[in-house]
Amino acid sequence: MPEPLPVTPAFRLDGRRAIVTGAGRGIGLAMAAALAEAGAAVTLVARSAAEIAAGAAAIRAAGGAAEAATLDVTDLGAVAAFFATRPAFDILVNNAGTNRPKPVWEVSEEDYDAVLGLNVKSAFFVAQACARQMIEARLSGSLIHIGSQMGHVGGPNRSLYCASKWAIEGMSKSFALDLARHGIRSNTIAPTFIETPLTRPYFADEAFRASVIEKIKLGRIGRVEDLMGAVVFLASEASALMTGTSLVIDGGWTAD
Repeated sequence: MPEPLPVTPAFRLDGRRAIVTGAGRGIGLAMAAALAEAGAAVTLVARSAAEIAAGAAAIRAAGGAAEAATLDVTDLGAVAAFFATRPAFDILVNNAGTNRPKPVWEVSEEDYDAVLGLNVKSAFFVAQACARQMIEARLSGSLIHIGSQMGHVGGPNRSLYCASKWAIEGMSKSFALDLARHGIRSNTIAPTFIETPLTRPYFADEAFRASVIEKIKLGRIGRVEDLMGAVVFLASEASALMTGTSLVIDGGWTAD
C-alpha cells in the first residue's frame, strides 16, 4: 500500500486569541478582519476608541469574534496593566506605527522620538509583554511585526522610517532566537506602499504616485487585501517552521 498523502496544515485559527495594535483603520483593521475570518477571537487595540469600536462591530456583524480595547502603546505602564488583566494571546500583530517623511537635514529630535518611540520602543515592549504571557501559559504563539520594504532598502526622505523598520527586522530575528525554545515564532511582514486612509493624501500628488508605481514592478499601489493572506499564514500552523524571517510583499520593489 502506498503511504498516505500528507495533509496540508490548517490555515484556520479557531480557538486562538489574537491582538492587533493600531487596528482602527487601514492595515491593522484589515489584519484583524482576516484573523477573525479565519476563526480567531480578535482584540482590536488603538488610541482611537470610536474607530476600534466600529471595526470590532463590523467584524462581529460579519460573523467574527472581536472586541475593542483602547490603549496607547507608547504608555508602557498602560501596556503592562493591559496584559496583566487579560488571558494570554496566541497571536500578536504588532502593527501600530507612524512616519514623518522629510530629508535628513530637517529631522528634529522630536521627530526622532516620535517615530522610533512608537515604531521600535513600543513594538518591543508590546511584544515582550505578549511573549511573557505566552511563556507562562505554555502557548506556541506567533508574533507578527509589521515592517516595511523600507526595512530592506533605503528611500529618500525616509531616514527615520527606514531606521525604525530595519530595527524591527533585527528585533524580530533576535526574538525568534530567544523564543524558539518556548515554541514561539517571530516574523515580519514587509509591505510596499499600501493605499490606506493614512497614505491616500500622499498619492494625490501625481508625481509621487508615478514614482512609486515605477518602482513597484507589478505596476500598482498595494491594497490592504494584499496583506490579509500573509497574516493568516504567519498566524497559523501552515507556517509552523517559519521564524526569524520576513514576508516581503512589495510587488517586486526590492528585487531590482
